[in-house]
Amino acid sequence: MREKKNRKKVWQWGLIVIIGIFIIGGSVYGHKVYREQHPKLLTDEQIKDNLDIHLSSGLLDKQKELNQKYDKATRDAQYTPDKMFIQANPYKTSPLTALVIFKTDTPAKVSYTVAGKTDNTAITNTVNKQTKNHRVNVVGLYADTDNKVTFKITKQNGQVEEKVINIKTEPLPTRLADINIKVNMASKDQMAIGNNGLTVFTRTTKNPFAIDADGAIRWYSTEYNQHIFKTLKNGHLLILRKQNNSELVYNDLIETDYVGKIYRHYQFSNKTSSTENLKSTNKKDGETTVVHHDVIELPNGNLLATVSDGSKYIEDTMVEINRKTGKAERVIDFKKLFPDETYAHYNATKRSDGKIDWLHQNSINYDQEDDSIIISSRHQDLIMKFDYKTMKPKWILSGKPKAKWPKEWRQYVLKYADGTSINGGQHDARVVPGSQKDGQEIISFYDNNSAVSYGDKETTTKYSAGRELKINLKNMTAKEIWSYGQALGEANYTDRIGSNRLLDNGNYLIDFGYLNAKNGDASNILEVTPEGYQVFNVELSNLQSKGYVYRAYRIKIS
Repeated sequence: MREKKNRKKVWQWGLIVIIGIFIIGGSVYGHKVYREQHPKLLTDEQIKDNLDIHLSSGLLDKQKELNQKYDKATRDAQYTPDKMFIQANPYKTSPLTALVIFKTDTPAKVSYTVAGKTDNTAITNTVNKQTKNHRVNVVGLYADTDNKVTFKITKQNGQVEEKVINIKTEPLPTRLADINIKVNMASKDQMAIGNNGLTVFTRTTKNPFAIDADGAIRWYSTEYNQHIFKTLKNGHLLILRKQNNSELVYNDLIETDYVGKIYRHYQFSNKTSSTENLKSTNKKDGETTVVHHDVIELPNGNLLATVSDGSKYIEDTMVEINRKTGKAERVIDFKKLFPDETYAHYNATKRSDGKIDWLHQNSINYDQEDDSIIISSRHQDLIMKFDYKTMKPKWILSGKPKAKWPKEWRQYVLKYADGTSINGGQHDARVVPGSQKDGQEIISFYDNNSAVSYGDKETTTKYSAGRELKINLKNMTAKEIWSYGQALGEANYTDRIGSNRLLDNGNYLIDFGYLNAKNGDASNILEVTPEGYQVFNVELSNLQSKGYVYRAYRIKIS
């Protein structure tokens, strides 16, 4: 009897040991799976160290001698309306501009007009400051032309004096002269051009440039630009460029102007740079960038930029840069906001370099009405609005079923109203200023209609379109209220890049940036009325490798 009891105890202890082994082994395996599914993320400080953003004096130092020359001319009493100081291409990077300096005996306002070659192509700008010392940036010259520029000098007593000068320019460089610019339509009286409106093209690489309604290039930079081209509140430009055009990394974010003067230079480490070329396995095979898609200016003057954090996950982080110090003040890592499985299990796209591009954030827009930001995620087919202070969601526009979102986020998921298409691979999402009323707001974006994760797979690749949706926060719906592009069909389908902008006159400027029929070597930019009539249609081709139009802007150039 005792032996039977002992055998039972031995059996019980053996079972306990076996169960223990399974528990321990399962625990070890479980932790392994957990670690794989929930990778250790970088801290904010690690990300800041990887980015190493700082103010640099390098590019500014190169301009010191030129600035001294122009400061001396400003002090020199010999330059008068009858004998102006004229320097074409004053900073050696903007050949279709000039700096004109002179003095008047009494304070006066100055305006200039660059004569156009046809109706509605003259460029007129006014310097409203009453002063005796005049330092005027002339923008909008024609290439290879002896440009006629008329200055109108209005004194305090109302007396007006006009002076005409000529400014000679060089021919366009081959890489721009070889671009085919075909204006199919230009109803100038219906276009949003005013006295000085040009259409500016920022490209995936190569030179940014601007054309008038005739398609003539009236401004360009000799420096290659990548994606970032923004007008700041002070009228300056924010541009991402390289140390020089032969370098491979875009890591210089500069505050500049149309004549090429540099005011601030924010430099990034190369450590976090990545390439848009998914086929490349070697960074040396092509260009890389540290600010991949967008930068905006916040109300406090700081800059908010889309970056990669230096880990295997790319294009899923933002950093707020102190405008004055150049230091990173805040890091927003979307991996810490979205559900873990969103990035840990992502497989909708593959990269040959092993990087995981699960979010692919391609735009930021700030909404001052409620201190929020709107982001566009190409690889999640997602547009989303966050409270900027807390990064708590406000609404989510996505074809991803509500049940697949975390329970705490489901309340923010919008329902597509009847007749509203599900967006796919979209770009350039923004809230239309002044549209917020009674719990509703209007968003605009360029819908590539390229289903990556949750887009409409039935219509994908059939067309792309500029679109507007009305967001109703009372019943959490999104309803299409304007769209243009579906009737153009596959000819204007673009699986990447593009923009849609509401213009001052109520028209829309739509950039069909990467036309597949031309393997991305062509772009079609349209200005369309709210009723859907084209008033401007320009086709660009022979844009060279990665020279297609990333975004198109209508800018009152100055």
